[in-house]
Amino acid sequence: MPIELKEENGGRILDVVLTGTLVKDDYGALIAAFQRLARVHGCLRVLLDMTRFRGWDAGGMWEEIKFDLKHLGEMDRLAVIGEKKWQHAIAEFAKPFTPAATRYFDAAKTADARAWIEEPA
Repeated sequence: MPIELKEENGGRILDVVLTGTLVKDDYGALIAAFQRLARVHGCLRVLLDMTRFRGWDAGGMWEEIKFDLKHLGEMDRLAVIGEKKWQHAIAEFAKPFTPAATRYFDAAKTADARAWIEEPA
């Protein structure tokens, strides 16, 4: 499955692991889970692991843009874990579009990303 989801801390933290290349149909479960959790908790913290992620096809990219425009405001922290310069650039690109504190972590610093996403506000 290209998008794996795991809820933590009673659903206040959503771990998202992306693998391979995302297509439009991959977004259904992510959107449903995010909307359900945001209704319950308001703002969420998201730990986004992109270490095995290769990108999007055109339909997947469009779904990503729509998701970001609608939901980036419902995050209060976003930790992006990656291993490529373009993944770091995506994390930096997202910053002006969200009130969430956003940080990029190299794959070797996954434990630091988790600690940051879990620390009290």
